[in-house]
Amino acid sequence: METEISFTRYLSAKKTVDDRALNQHVWQVMSNQLPTPVRILEVGAGIGTMVERFGEHGLLDNADYTAIDNQDENSREAGKRLRKVNGRFPLTLETINLFDFVRREQERQAWDLLIAHAFLDLMDIPATLPRLFSLLKPGGLFYFTLNFDGATILQPTIDPELDALIERLYHRMMDTRLTDGKPSGDSRSGRHLFQHLRQAGGEILAAGSSDWVVFAAGNDYPADEAYFLHFIIHTMQQALTGHPALNAKQFVEWIATRQAQIKRGELIYIAHQIDFLGRIPD
Repeated sequence: METEISFTRYLSAKKTVDDRALNQHVWQVMSNQLPTPVRILEVGAGIGTMVERFGEHGLLDNADYTAIDNQDENSREAGKRLRKVNGRFPLTLETINLFDFVRREQERQAWDLLIAHAFLDLMDIPATLPRLFSLLKPGGLFYFTLNFDGATILQPTIDPELDALIERLYHRMMDTRLTDGKPSGDSRSGRHLFQHLRQAGGEILAAGSSDWVVFAAGNDYPADEAYFLHFIIHTMQQALTGHPALNAKQFVEWIATRQAQIKRGELIYIAHQIDFLGRIPD
């Protein structure tokens, strides 16, 4: 990328992508199930775009919202973005490691709704779910969105065999990723969540696809979605540069071609994901 890499800008740029992607059936069931008043906890909250989204849809009129993230830069940006809503309802932003937060809060079972947006596919899901569920009140709801599910589609095709190889290797990197020496990824987390949620004691109330679909209308991508695409290609570059299964020169050329396609408004990007709403037993 020619522009400076900024994760907070990426999170901002993907808001319009996420808005289109979120499964509307799952969203509606979630909205209808919310108790009044409602205490909401969001983990991996990033820069607060889900808080904004809930506010835009009128779901925070009688709410108390806690949003945590382990990156201080994200929490600071969330504070700036959410100044206009802070004061309309109780809002707590905290920079803290998820598992430190769980250890501190799990005995309280304080929340009616737990949100994890574009987050669980970065975790060891079977090990993480019981800890997350320990934070919910009996009968509490969980809303887990944009869980990646094994398809990264980039069009137009450059080289069918090379494109397919890069996709396979990229997904394999997700499956073998370690954070602090522990597994932290699953390229098919969406489909696997059906079983993981039930094994952890959750009841699934609604589920549906929430695919990212990004393309240019004419030569222009909506909002800041060109940056979003540049960031996705940059992420693939970072993940696979030096991989022994790839010809280094060929891969450099592939990345350059994809970035050029974005500049010309030609690249189409689709990622398959699944949303879930459920509850834990009373």
